[in-house]
Amino acid sequence: MSSIHVGGQVHQFCAGEKSHPQTTEIYSMLDEMIRKLRLAGYTPNIACQVSFGSDGREGNTDGMEEIEQALFCHSEKLAVCSGLISTRPGSPLYIFKNLRICQDCHSAIKMVSDIYNREIVVRDRNRFHCFKQGFCSCSDYW
Repeated sequence: MSSIHVGGQVHQFCAGEKSHPQTTEIYSMLDEMIRKLRLAGYTPNIACQVSFGSDGREGNTDGMEEIEQALFCHSEKLAVCSGLISTRPGSPLYIFKNLRICQDCHSAIKMVSDIYNREIVVRDRNRFHCFKQGFCSCSDYW
C-alpha cells in the first residue's frame, strides 16, 4: 500500500486500485507516464512481478503483457500519478509505502523525476528515497 498527501487529504492506493474517485484520471496519467517512460528507454523489469496464472516464458506475449500491466499498476506508481495530476508542475511529491519499493518502481520513479521535473520522495519500509533529476539519494542501493 502507498499513500500520498494531496490537498489536505491522504490518498491510499493498493496495487491495481480502482476505487479512488479519480481512477479514470489516474489511469490516463499512468498511460501517459508509461508512454513517456518507454520513449526515454524504460523497459519493465518483469522479474519484480509475481506472475498470477501466467508462465512468463519468452514467446508468451499475452503472459508478458499481463505481467507488465501488473507492474504498471503497483501502488507507488498509482500514487505518483495521483500526485502528478493533483499538484502544481514542479512541486515535490511525498509518498509513503508500507513495504520496500521494488526495483522496477525504483527505476521508473527515477526516470519520472527527470521527465516531469519533480522531486519525488518515497519513504519505504527501509529508508527515504529522494528522486531528483533521474537520480536517487540511495545511489541505487536499497
